[in-house]
Amino acid sequence: MAVLRYKIIPQGNIDGKTIPLNIVFVEKKDIEAAGLDSGQAIKEIARNTPGAAGINVFDTSAVTTTSDGIMVDGAIICMGASDKGKVNPDFGMLSMAEIPYSEEIVREEPHLLQWKKSYSGRKLFRGPDPAKKIIPVHNVAISGRASNNNSATEMMDIITMEEILLPFLGQMQCVTGGNVLVGMTGETVSVGIGMTVAEKYGRVFPTRQFKAGQSAHNCGHYATTLKRDIPCIVAEKSVLAFYIVKAIESGCVPARELGCSPAVLCVAKHMGAEIDFSRIEDSAQAELDAVGITQAFLKEKVPPLNGKEIQERADEIIPGVDGAKKINAKEIALEREISVG
Repeated sequence: MAVLRYKIIPQGNIDGKTIPLNIVFVEKKDIEAAGLDSGQAIKEIARNTPGAAGINVFDTSAVTTTSDGIMVDGAIICMGASDKGKVNPDFGMLSMAEIPYSEEIVREEPHLLQWKKSYSGRKLFRGPDPAKKIIPVHNVAISGRASNNNSATEMMDIITMEEILLPFLGQMQCVTGGNVLVGMTGETVSVGIGMTVAEKYGRVFPTRQFKAGQSAHNCGHYATTLKRDIPCIVAEKSVLAFYIVKAIESGCVPARELGCSPAVLCVAKHMGAEIDFSRIEDSAQAELDAVGITQAFLKEKVPPLNGKEIQERADEIIPGVDGAKKINAKEIALEREISVG
């Protein structure tokens, strides 16, 4: 019999933060080594996982983009949800759409100049094709009480309404065994989540709905409360800093090609890089102001740092995540294997 390997963060508690359901990470290469496809692997893992679970399939050779337009290594290509060993046959799985490269899409989504410059030849995945999913609005897989939402970056126990945010880079750290921060989302990240870029088949929005410099939340200071009190698992800040620096050095400008999230803006400030203030709409600036990212703050002159220095000082440069504890992902994302076939 073949063996399927994967990693799981068990339902429970980490440093006082609730993990509302089992969180599973499985790589495409391990699925193929076991002689399975993604759907078969999700069902096999479900059968061996008591309780509710969100199950994410990764292609580490592909790339994706964060909500604010930063291109990064790896991609989620399929997601599932299970409960009591079962996967709902209609709503329990959803595949992400591959975005073919073209000069046209780079013109339409200028942040993708990173693809051409730094990730040439690699497949790009973000969210699902809306024509191929049943649930009309949310990019979500649901089975019983398990909800795996926003293209596998937010999971919830539907009965208890407890949820957890899982930004992509934090998940990749769990896959690769790097360091993560476990904490509460807090006001700054709550605001930053809304600073998206316009993308076809985006992780949250299926159409090019909100451009760089705009806020998808568009709710003033209330944006600080939207996700504030939800636990999260994110990458250590040096990892986020590395990719933001790489995007800016590729020629992307915050609020023009990249979203105006606090993390992107603060890195740009300390790099001495251009920020297109003229494109930050008043509604977005009002949300940034609520967490202290005012234009006066961003325009303060500070000694410019190079990429390595930004990474080394990332914890002080990039704001966000309350009560964070740095943990090596191997301590919480436990290795498992099951016999299949």
